[in-house]
Parts: sequence; C-alpha cells; structure tokens
Amino acid sequence: MASHNNENVVTHNPFEGENGATMRNQAIDAGVGFGVSFAFFALMFIIATIIDVAA
Repeated sequence: MASHNNENVVTHNPFEGENGATMRNQAIDAGVGFGVSFAFFALMFIIATIIDVAA
C-alpha cells in the first residue's frame, strides 16, 4: 500500500493540460455566457427592427 502524507491525493489527468480542474464558480461563468448570448441576440433583433422600420 502506498503511503501518502495527504489523504486527499488528486491524480493529474494528462489530457486536461496544466490547470485542467479550475476552482472557479461555474454559476458566474454560466451567467456571463447567458448575458453575452442574450446581448448578441438582442442586438440582432434591434438591428433587424431598425432595418424593418426604415424600409
């Protein structure tokens, strides 16, 4: 049996790169992703509405 100084040993996955497992809050990342995509589609709608009114 291997003896480790720390019971919570996490092995490194070589496919994840250097910092594969980040400790960031995923809810913040999901909120930013939602906000960016919502802003993009809202901008497309506003541009289409301006073109429709101008035509």
